[in-house]
Amino acid sequence: MTMNIAKMIDHTLLKPEATEQQIVQLCTEAKQYGFAAVCVNPTWVKTAARELSGTDVRVCTVIGFPLGATTPETKAFETTDAIENGAREVDMVINIGALKSGQDELVERDIRAVVEAAAGRALVKVIVETALLTDEEKVRACQLAVKAGADYVKTSTGFSGGGATVEDVALMRKTVGDRAGVKASGGVRDWKTAEAMINAGATRIGTSSGVAIVTGGTGRADY
Repeated sequence: MTMNIAKMIDHTLLKPEATEQQIVQLCTEAKQYGFAAVCVNPTWVKTAARELSGTDVRVCTVIGFPLGATTPETKAFETTDAIENGAREVDMVINIGALKSGQDELVERDIRAVVEAAAGRALVKVIVETALLTDEEKVRACQLAVKAGADYVKTSTGFSGGGATVEDVALMRKTVGDRAGVKASGGVRDWKTAEAMINAGATRIGTSSGVAIVTGGTGRADY
């Protein structure tokens, strides 16, 4: 059971003050416990790719992070750059303001720009930032992500005052059905919480507490 959940965890360090030594340690832990991926800021993708070379652990990075307010063209460039540096998964933040303005065409184009830049080279997870959305907006965001060809929808950046909830994960799973994965991130710090998210429909867990989850402890309160 522990090994199974390890393969669902994106071992994450996205703090702006994270050092190279901490990124190397993150990769060491990911190799030790067999996590699915490490998730790091774009500046550390090359470092993580070097540290994880020859292993099954994938390098994930974030695009348009944490606000989602850059243009589709900028997000596409970020994606291409990250992939060239060794990323095999990208977690992009939607244009939250556009979604709340009813500009669904822009939201879809924004996601599609990343999907097309990553095509055949990296998985795309779409962060909808549930803490800032109504349920209706969460559903629309997930529908647009699927329509644009994303591989996953994801709850949160961990930087907007709220993280994953069981209710949001269940709503997202109901919305996407079997057309996309669901990643729960933000506030998942122990085995019990991770298990609840999986039971609600999550197929990935984004957390800085991966080691605590697989060893039965309680991790840090951050992402």
